[in-house]
Amino acid sequence: MHNLRIIMQADLLQTERRTAILRILRGSSVRKQTEIMRLLRAEGHEVTQSSISRDLRDLGVLKAAGRYLPPSDESSRTQGNFSSLKQFVRGVAAAGACLTVLRTTIGAAQSVATAIDNAQWAEVVGTISGDDTIFIATATGAAQVALVARLHDLFNL
Repeated sequence: MHNLRIIMQADLLQTERRTAILRILRGSSVRKQTEIMRLLRAEGHEVTQSSISRDLRDLGVLKAAGRYLPPSDESSRTQGNFSSLKQFVRGVAAAGACLTVLRTTIGAAQSVATAIDNAQWAEVVGTISGDDTIFIATATGAAQVALVARLHDLFNL
């Protein structure tokens, strides 16, 4: 019974810490995990860099243009953090029958590719990202057509 109580208390602390992280990210522009750590400690949370890193990943927080972007809502963990990433996407073009090129602002490609990967869309086989370019592979031409339409809708291209 004592061990169960310890586990429940740890889960509660983690939930409170993650709620605080989202509040901090929604309230200000944060560029480094050390900033998050400092702000959480100021609120009385005991944190380490590894717990912050794990929390950011599990919450679906992405980093683009040098700052952390919280998910727009609870569904964003499965749908991707697309509303906050919209501002970084510049264009989309088909390159052959099964390769799509998505252009972003400099430094944003990895975060956009991560959101696409996390969304686990049926039409996407995988992504490769550089600094401002993402290659998105599809298994078929029909899947590529569906992907391009989805990207146009999501990013208002």
